[in-house]
Amino acid sequence: MTYFITGATGFIGRNLVARLLERHDGDIHVLVRKESVGRITELSEHYWPARVDPRALPPATTTNGTTKAAGARAHSANGKRAKAGSTAVARLGALSGRVHVVTGDLREPLLGIDRDVLEALQGSIDHFFHVAALYDMTASESSNSDVNVAGTAHAVEVARILEVKRFHHVSSIAVAGSYRGVFSESMFDVGQKLPSPYHRTKFEAERIVREQPHVPWRIYRPGIVVGDSRTGEMDKIDGPYYFFKSIQRLGRVVPEWVPLVGLDLGKTNIVPVDWVADALEHLAHKKSLDGATFHLVDPEGQRVDAVINGLAAAAHGPHFAVSVNKRLVDAVPTRPLAFALRVPGLQQLKTLALREIGIPEQVLANMVLEPEFESTETQRALAGSGIERPPEIEQYLPTLWDYWERELDATARGGRTLSDAVSGKHILITGASSGIGRACAMKLAAAGGIPLLVARNVERLERTQADIVAAGGAAYVYAADLSDMEDIDRLLERIFAENRTVDGLVNNAGRSIRRSIALSYERFHDFERTMQLNYFGSVRLIIGVLPHMRERKRGHIVNVSTIGVQASPPRFSAYVASKAALDAFTRVVASETIGDGVTFTTIHMPLVRTPMIEPTKMYKAFPAISPEEAADMICEALRTHPKQIGTRLGTTSEVLYALAPKMVDRILHTGYRVFPESAAARGEKVLDERATLEQIAMATLTRGVHW
Repeated sequence: MTYFITGATGFIGRNLVARLLERHDGDIHVLVRKESVGRITELSEHYWPARVDPRALPPATTTNGTTKAAGARAHSANGKRAKAGSTAVARLGALSGRVHVVTGDLREPLLGIDRDVLEALQGSIDHFFHVAALYDMTASESSNSDVNVAGTAHAVEVARILEVKRFHHVSSIAVAGSYRGVFSESMFDVGQKLPSPYHRTKFEAERIVREQPHVPWRIYRPGIVVGDSRTGEMDKIDGPYYFFKSIQRLGRVVPEWVPLVGLDLGKTNIVPVDWVADALEHLAHKKSLDGATFHLVDPEGQRVDAVINGLAAAAHGPHFAVSVNKRLVDAVPTRPLAFALRVPGLQQLKTLALREIGIPEQVLANMVLEPEFESTETQRALAGSGIERPPEIEQYLPTLWDYWERELDATARGGRTLSDAVSGKHILITGASSGIGRACAMKLAAAGGIPLLVARNVERLERTQADIVAAGGAAYVYAADLSDMEDIDRLLERIFAENRTVDGLVNNAGRSIRRSIALSYERFHDFERTMQLNYFGSVRLIIGVLPHMRERKRGHIVNVSTIGVQASPPRFSAYVASKAALDAFTRVVASETIGDGVTFTTIHMPLVRTPMIEPTKMYKAFPAISPEEAADMICEALRTHPKQIGTRLGTTSEVLYALAPKMVDRILHTGYRVFPESAAARGEKVLDERATLEQIAMATLTRGVHW
């Protein structure tokens, strides 16, 4: 089959092209403006090959059946490098040869395509996908009209001249406007109000496709499209992403456990781009569907407050415990409020407030949908495909948030991405065989970094290395006992003999002991063991890499400390003292090395669900972050080089102790009474050591503190 696509460089378009390359043979002609030709080259050489599994590719042939030349190397969708010379590599290498650039412009008659190009393509196009559109709620009427209306008219005319077999128009649920009630797939012009230039121009574009008599058509109306549900990938901040920053800011001010009262704003309909592209590809190739319209939506939609709560959970921010029923909100007289907001002073105040939190007024007005969307025909046509409906939004909201916070938020504030910070750099990570260290190594390798994995257990280190290599990354294994100073010296000697540089150090390995001072009178070795690994081992590594970093005038060191240094919870005197010593060392040394380009970050890590906390059985019922979330904090430290990273509760604890130390002692003594010694601390074996409701309640209120 042969394809012609507008909007191939756009978010939906490039995902669609990846699926066509993987699942169908034949050439793909893409309309590109002259100034964007380099973008297609980049997509052909990097983006599409990285997202196509070569094992799934059909034979690479041209429209006349001849096999195309292939490249010598390739990577599959999951990052694994294919073997040179294999059929899979040959097919993957031919990807760029199947994508052909047609220079033109959506706003020009006949899409600005040369006549000789049109003649050459005439009668050869099986599927014409018109994906290009201006999706910008803040754009003017003329800008929307030039692209969405005139561009569609030009695309339809080109499809007629090319005698294409089928025209696929990617419309939008925006054509329903402010319709109240259920908007079915068969409905179009039912007198609905179209409140914005975007709504009006998408409606007119769809009308053009419906009324033209020359080419069989199919129309697709996606909901509000967000990033990939599997990776979180998104190309820009748009639509619901404007709310992410506000949620992030709220989470920094209000503790996570504070319940909020919100408004039931109604429903929205969000779908991930990977599902939209999958559905488009499947529906476009199914027989006997011409003249049909498909709603690419979530059949039930989502409540706006539920989406906000899902994002708040991903951001570790407060959530709406109660939402005022929408019917009660709707019953409030709106005219006085509407009149008040038209008063110049209040209107300006509203605009400034929205601008301060980064939400355009047009986006706020269009996130909440008046209509609900029926998708019976879409579900019927997708039956048996495995993609009958999009994944539940709760499953991928954390993934969207993670990608936004790592990539889009950094770009928006002019910062660098994690890939920018670590790509090609050697990062030494201790405790890398499991838990936080392993998760951190995986994330850094995925971003292009080269982790130097250090721990005692070489077999586990090699498993971590194997997982990194299988995902297309690189890592090196170094077994060492970090409580043995001579072993650390040998470790550093091996590392510098095998690597030109060490660009970063993550002191993650640690030993925690939970035991009251009353049980420690005869256990002075507890204090020696924690100091040996947590303080002396870390300092020895720092001293070992500092001369190298200072000579090169760059380097960053991340010390994984604990919230205990800030909150001073009882029964952790040995552990907290060793971490506090490293904190103090870091504060002093950082002032000496900053002039040489070597910086430090101290992370006051909250409770993490790792093997280190397993001896205290009641922790199983306590709230704790995952190793992956802890690894994100380390990655953030390596990306932005802040002085310290911690939680609001940890900072609050420090401030409270500075203002009222005796009061804090009494609060902590309450915790000492509520949380007893563990069986492990007493040297006993207890099979059932469940947490009480009182313990769970206090642990929840002081989330992250290890009691």
